[in-house]
This record gives sequence, C-alpha cells and structure tokens, in this order.
Amino acid sequence: MNTWLNLEGKTVIVTGGASGIGKAVVEEFLNQGANVVVADMSPTAPEMPAGTWHYIVTNVTDRDSVEHMVEETVEKFGTVDILVNNAGINIPRLLVDDAKPHGEFELDDNVFDKVVNVNLKGVYLCAQAAGRVMVEKKSGVIINMSSESGLEGSEGQSIYAATKNAVNSFTRSWAKELGRKGVRVVGVAPGIMEATGLRTIGYETALAYTRGITIEELRAGYSKTSTTPLGRSGKLSEVADMVCYLGSEKASYVHGVTFNVAGGKTRG
Repeated sequence: MNTWLNLEGKTVIVTGGASGIGKAVVEEFLNQGANVVVADMSPTAPEMPAGTWHYIVTNVTDRDSVEHMVEETVEKFGTVDILVNNAGINIPRLLVDDAKPHGEFELDDNVFDKVVNVNLKGVYLCAQAAGRVMVEKKSGVIINMSSESGLEGSEGQSIYAATKNAVNSFTRSWAKELGRKGVRVVGVAPGIMEATGLRTIGYETALAYTRGITIEELRAGYSKTSTTPLGRSGKLSEVADMVCYLGSEKASYVHGVTFNVAGGKTRG
C-alpha cells in the first residue's frame, strides 16, 4: 500500500467507476487505502482489487438516484471526503452533414440532450448532493473530470467538447463558492489515452465518419501522436495518479483550476 498521500480511511465516491478512467481511479484510491464507493449504471459490480469498496447502481442524471447514492455512502462509511465526477459519455456527431442531411451522424436533439444530461446535469447533481455533506463538515474535495478537447475543441465531437468546457466553468465557479466553506474544487482534463473498453466499434464508426476517414485510419491516428510532444498516448494510471494527488492534503492549496494530463498536446 502506498501511504505518501495519507488517503487511508478517506471516503471517495467515483462516478462511472466501473470501467475506463473511472476504474483506474478507483483502483489507485484502493491502493492508497481509501474507502471507495463505485457509482455506475452497470447492473453488476465490476471486479476490483483488494480493498474496502462498495458498489451502488447510480443514474447520475436522476436526482433521486444520486441522492440515494450519497445517503448510502454516508450510511456505509460515515461521510464523503472526495467526489470524483467522472461519469460521462461521448457520441460523435457532425453539426451539419451535407452528404446525408438529418442522417445518422448529424447532431440532433436526442443526442444533444443525452450528452448534456450525463456530462453536465450529472456533474451538477453529484456535486450538489456530495457538496452538502462536505459543506456541513467544512471539508472535502470535488474533482471534475474534463477533457483536453474541452479546451481545444474536437472535430466531430462538438457537443462533448462543449460540455467539457462547461465542466471547466463549473470547477472555477464552484471553487469561488465553496472555497470559503472549506471545500476544494479542481478539474482533470485527460488527452489521448490508451484504449479501453469504452472505445467501441460504434464510437469509432461514428468518429471516423465525422472526420471523413476509415476506422483503420482512425486507429492509426491513436498511436501517431504527432501533436503530443511526449510522443505517446497517456496511461489511465497517470490520470488516476493526478486525481489521487489532487484529492489529498498534499494538494491543499490547489483550487479552482483544471489540469491537463495530455502529454503537452496542442493544436500546433
């Protein structure tokens, strides 16, 4: 067990913690000795390493579900010390598809509402419910998962990028509101990461179409990293390390900012 961050016995909620970046974050908090609540839509609990953790099926877009999740966390572990607002979805779509107007890969109201509900409403509902517990005890950390695309924009992923930039604004604004109440709010914005189970054929098909390339060309681009000075994709563990650091007292004066974990990636 790694004890440098002094996270032993801290209670952490990780939304979307059953897979991808969220699961890597859960695993590292467990490695640090924290009590972790994994809140996810999956009806079955994922496999996790040894440690103290509890699974709660949660729909982050539903207030009752979120409030129940936080109440159950407090009943199980006594409090909430850290919330990682990680749950999010990405559905690639073009604003205007001149080849197939109103087609499958053109942005419509259903896709817009779905992405906004998870990526924005879900972040707001979870932050509010956990934030009430933190404000009452005058301590806690809210960590919002953003994306490098929220700063740079992303072809074929405009609604996803827009929600992530809005998450950055949540982070800055809530930091101004909650800092004086003893609660820190910070953000993490991953760049191009190693493949996970979330990179489905449906996602790749849509993204490739919106960029006018084949799936094979899209996949080749993952490893190209010509715009990433470090010359490689990021590891999920590298995002998890940043999240755990920001949740710890080692980052006690870090507040209201979002950190890119993107290998120096830029537009140029």
